[in-house]
Amino acid sequence: MEFNFKNIVKDAGTALSRVVQFTEEKLGKSEKTELDAHFENLWERAENTKKFTEKIVKNTEAVLIPNPGNRIEDYVYEKIEKKRPSRLSNLEYLGLDMVEAGTCLGPGTPYGSALVKVGQWEQKLGQTERDFIGSSAICFTQPLRKFLDTEMKTILKEQSILEMKRLDLDACKNRVRKARNMLGQSTGKEDVAPEILLEQAERDLRIAQSEFDRQTEITKLLLEGLSSSHAAHLRCLYEFVETQARFYSQCTTIMTDLQRELNSLASSTPNTSIFTLQDESSTDDMKRARVLFDYKAKGPSELSVKADDEILVKKLPDEDYFLCHKDDKSGKVPPEVLEILF
Repeated sequence: MEFNFKNIVKDAGTALSRVVQFTEEKLGKSEKTELDAHFENLWERAENTKKFTEKIVKNTEAVLIPNPGNRIEDYVYEKIEKKRPSRLSNLEYLGLDMVEAGTCLGPGTPYGSALVKVGQWEQKLGQTERDFIGSSAICFTQPLRKFLDTEMKTILKEQSILEMKRLDLDACKNRVRKARNMLGQSTGKEDVAPEILLEQAERDLRIAQSEFDRQTEITKLLLEGLSSSHAAHLRCLYEFVETQARFYSQCTTIMTDLQRELNSLASSTPNTSIFTLQDESSTDDMKRARVLFDYKAKGPSELSVKADDEILVKKLPDEDYFLCHKDDKSGKVPPEVLEILF
């Protein structure tokens, strides 16, 4: 018990000495041991690495999971190392609602069948998005967050120890200076000579200098190791970009297939299709035009025409197309295909 009490007193004295040294440095009453320029550059790089890695992780997660509540939930499950229950994406919920609406309104009607079809593909798009979020977390955000929670925390811990060792070293330097100034003077203590006080202070200084140098090397090695961390983060970045590119490519394929199916659905229900031009096939105010070259319709709203055909046309407002009427059919044709006659 007595030994523990002495240790407590000793630790309290060391802590007080550090506080006094820190305060005097801030007030400009005591000198501060400066680290070399190389170490300072390494430490600045470490601080910037921590700051921007935190920002990148935070913003990436905000892009992948816009709902902050979901992000908090994922973080909690990750911390307790428990698998999070499956959660549908917003696109999947939208798809389910569309399928339900189309089924209720009548899957045999043009609108109902289109709703069901779009809903099914929105669900597929949502599943693709979920896979992308999961892959991005594995290859990018999780490694960066692990770096912050492990390697970066270790660096900060060793840097904190180094700062305490520096304060101890500077406090010992001050005691040596004071002991040297007391040589030839009375200490006020008949049993302790100034020479003995100086010898003890110099011994403490050597120990403090040794501990400071050792801690400096430990911290410097960790800081220099950030180069390999940057290389690892670069690989993670490449993998994230590849994952993102693959996701957008899959999305494009899905939406192209959906458009193709909708066009097929529209062509199988003429006169009732949602793509049919309504009330625009009237010949009122139409002009006659000649087709300059063959043109194949690129969608259900357009009209296929052949060279030298003479058709009725009408300029569509707010569009770069003409509404054309031929053989009881109507559709849009680009102006470069036509020569207006009268």
